[in-house]
Amino acid sequence: MIYAMTRTRFAPSPTGFLHVGGIRTALFAWLLARQNDGQFILRIEDTDRKREVSGAEAHIMDSLKWLGLDWDEGPDSDGSHGSYRQSERLDIYKKWAQKLIDSGRAYADPYTTAEVQAFRDEAIKNKQPFLYRNHRPKKPPAWDGTMPLRFKSNPKFLSNWEGENAPVVDEVMGDKMFNNLTIDPDTTDDVVLVKSDGFPTYNFAHIVDDAEMEITHVLRGQEFLSSMAIYMDIYHALGLKAPKFAHLPHIMNEQGNKKLSKRDGAKDILDYAREGYLPEALVSFIATLGWNDGTEQEVFTVNELIEKFSLDRVHKSGARFDERRLLWANGHFLRQLDIKTLYALSVGENSKTKYQSTDYWPEEAEDADEEYKKQVIGLVQERLKFLAELPQLTEFFFKDLPVNPELISSHKQLKKLEKDDLKTLLQTAREEIAQSDFTTDDLQNRLNALLTLTHTKPAVLFSLIRIATTQSPASPGLAETMTVLGRETTLRRIDQQLRLL
Repeated sequence: MIYAMTRTRFAPSPTGFLHVGGIRTALFAWLLARQNDGQFILRIEDTDRKREVSGAEAHIMDSLKWLGLDWDEGPDSDGSHGSYRQSERLDIYKKWAQKLIDSGRAYADPYTTAEVQAFRDEAIKNKQPFLYRNHRPKKPPAWDGTMPLRFKSNPKFLSNWEGENAPVVDEVMGDKMFNNLTIDPDTTDDVVLVKSDGFPTYNFAHIVDDAEMEITHVLRGQEFLSSMAIYMDIYHALGLKAPKFAHLPHIMNEQGNKKLSKRDGAKDILDYAREGYLPEALVSFIATLGWNDGTEQEVFTVNELIEKFSLDRVHKSGARFDERRLLWANGHFLRQLDIKTLYALSVGENSKTKYQSTDYWPEEAEDADEEYKKQVIGLVQERLKFLAELPQLTEFFFKDLPVNPELISSHKQLKKLEKDDLKTLLQTAREEIAQSDFTTDDLQNRLNALLTLTHTKPAVLFSLIRIATTQSPASPGLAETMTVLGRETTLRRIDQQLRLL
């Protein structure tokens, strides 16, 4: 659906690194803004000073920049709705708080910790839920900012939300999403709007900011659904029209049995940059966590996502995170690159972030010729899943690895042969390979001829030659590999294997 004057926002707290859950929220909000020629706003919600992590704000911005999720207004830009850090907007919250006080919908909380505990103990004794609103001071003191400011909830307003009176249609959850929630006016309490340190709570600040910044669509996780009743009461008390809401399903862990979280091993999004993933691959993969366009298409370019994305195709149930599918997607995007671009990325050039400006080659490749390395990366491109794999995949191109007997003894076919048979087979292959001009076509023809000459299968003969020349159970095409290694290195390594046989 296309909306006029669309303004979306991503509003993270600087309490640590971003992982795929937060990035998906940002991506969906960014896509919605871009496809409607709207605006995407970055807002830093830094009111929880105790949990704030040094450097987290810069990390958030680096993560979004690496992925290409540019913002139109934010902490580092001159937008007309700033500041874009909540800690710099305290006067704005005070103004809106005073409006609630003047209308009788907010009051200063004068109680000490001991008094609150006494109220709580009394409720337990009477087997009743503890509610602040049952202890509203009859004559609250004037609010001077040193005491918490509480919202005076209106259970009567909430009780009118039944059936057709439900005021909110969720863009993901569907019509009358509150029909699916248990809204009990008897347990809805007076939440804190502004803490005693002068900083607002999320309950209050995000509503004020979204109104001040003219946000039309609020995208966030389903965990906020349980608080929507009190949020709507606050909107009503402030006389504000609520924006459109889209509550996104959780991203589940790989087992699908609980929400993916940092404590469960969810990775810092910039770790993917450090490991040599492509931002295009991450964007495509994250977009398909809980969304598809109704076709069998599995990977999308950014332009395709902008064209095809829609909130009504976001799933209502959780999406399972699958690292293997991410690896596959990244490999797909790596294979689309020309060798010049892929090589530039492999040596830390043309990267979009300082976190990816590194040389991924093994140490032994430091003095290797650039053209040689381009040949090597061209060979491994089909198998490459992320750039940090380069040392593992290419080490044998730059140094002779020690002979590993287990490569033969654990091979399904080769372990069945006696050592003398293996030696005879490899010696025959060496004699034929030594006559080659080491072009790929000539080597391939000789390898094929060896199959007839030795009456063996590729799984036996080619595996034996591959192990001898690379000391690896797998490699790119054997003929192509030997062409790049060259005559001298290939024959030397075969001789080394023969000596140990």
